[in-house]
Amino acid sequence: MLTRRHEPPLDPKVLEEAAEWLMRLSENDLSDTERAQWECWKVSSPERDRAWSRAQLLQRKLGGLPPSLAMSALDRPSNPERRMALGKLAMLLAVLPAGWGSWKLVESQQWSADYRTAVGQRRELTLADGSHITLNTDTAIDVLFDANQRLINLREGEILVQTAPDISPLPRPFLVGTRQGRMQALGTRFTVREQQPRTHLAVLDGAVRVELADSREATPIIVNAGQRTDFSSQTFGQLSPSDRYAGAWTRGMLMADKMRLADFVAELTRYRRGFVRCDPAIADLRISGAFPISDTQRTLNMLTQTYPVLVTGHLSGYWVTLSAA
Repeated sequence: MLTRRHEPPLDPKVLEEAAEWLMRLSENDLSDTERAQWECWKVSSPERDRAWSRAQLLQRKLGGLPPSLAMSALDRPSNPERRMALGKLAMLLAVLPAGWGSWKLVESQQWSADYRTAVGQRRELTLADGSHITLNTDTAIDVLFDANQRLINLREGEILVQTAPDISPLPRPFLVGTRQGRMQALGTRFTVREQQPRTHLAVLDGAVRVELADSREATPIIVNAGQRTDFSSQTFGQLSPSDRYAGAWTRGMLMADKMRLADFVAELTRYRRGFVRCDPAIADLRISGAFPISDTQRTLNMLTQTYPVLVTGHLSGYWVTLSAA
């Protein structure tokens, strides 16, 4: 969870209350009694005051609510679509000041891409040359095949690539590009995850040549089968043995081997709409097992059945907190 520096995270219930008041005020039909209730709510606690300050900041940034949320604000009394919109709005309040910029970036990245997946969705593609691409959750790519190259531009997310030989008269290199660099497949199968500010590469078969985006002095490296690395636009990380579970997501599984609960939650959140927060008191609890990513609620239930973890849901499960049982 992203928070302002030096500020503790706000209670999800308080953020939900602030989101509700922000929506109700956007409707412009509060009675005098309701407005008095709102004024009392704002000053009733320091946390509510902080939450409303974020709501005001959001209003200044947007000049109102995002259109997709404003339409839902008209649906009174509450219905499922409005509850989902409230959850999204509460999340924006949680991550301000970066939240709205991220919102706009994700929307533009996703909808202008050649191929994309929604949160929790996976998709398999067969390209014109016979190569196979599997898109993980919340992923966007562009495909550019011309006379000189076969290029996959990974805008965000994660892909598994299985290349096919190029049968064109002049064989073209198969390339995957991210903001951090470019990878050339040398007859191979590999995964690439774009996770700002670095790209993560794991080679399952063959080899991949990697060059950085912003460092002409850095010599390209070769990553062989069974190896992984990460890199920024200017520096390479260390080569290390690849995770034996690399690519498990293509089979619908999240694999954990003594993984910190906080890290497990961060991975699980990628496959679930909404927000999952792990109480710092149990962040270092070690988790092992195979968990389904297509049914994240089942995964949360598995945690409570196996470990001393309590799962508390807000906003009809859109906002979840994990704490000690």
